[in-house]
Amino acid sequence: MTTKISTDNKLKTGRYLTFSLGNESYGIPVLNVREIIRLCPITPVPRMPTHIKGVINLRGTVIAVLDLRAKFQLALGDYGDRACIIVVQLNGPEGTKTLMGAIVDAVEEVVQLRDDSIEPAPDFGGSPDTQYIMGVTTCTGSVKTLLDIEKIFLDDASITRALPDGISREAARLGTRNATASNVAESNLLATGK
Repeated sequence: MTTKISTDNKLKTGRYLTFSLGNESYGIPVLNVREIIRLCPITPVPRMPTHIKGVINLRGTVIAVLDLRAKFQLALGDYGDRACIIVVQLNGPEGTKTLMGAIVDAVEEVVQLRDDSIEPAPDFGGSPDTQYIMGVTTCTGSVKTLLDIEKIFLDDASITRALPDGISREAARLGTRNATASNVAESNLLATGK
């Protein structure tokens, strides 16, 4: 058992971007982070889970944005001045790359973690779902939960790949501020002449 934990920790060694959600701190591997952008207008997409806020147009690429507070079922509130979107790149099926955005309350810092500073995810007795937790670490006097970014976004990436092509293309063409479902429908009617 000790050998397995040691092997897992070596895989987790590296640089992590830390951020806050409410009063808690979390970290994700820097290698998955593509960029950090200010919170911008998000176009809602009908019939998505409540934690998926919609899509944004990031320099011509339409990406889905989810609220990590809602995903983790934390208390929801207004976004503060430091709220931002962390854009992450995920490895999809068959080697495809998927970009997704995550709304967080604030970005804290990038930390370098060694294998001896990362502990395995705590055992909560089997009832809480800890599948998203890679481990925990103590840094700058506080405990930070290290998240498995691939597992967090895995279900949501499959949802966003299933977005109707019309919404994705129209969001890119109109810009996400204007590409609501009604804009897409209106644009499609104008294009067909009906």
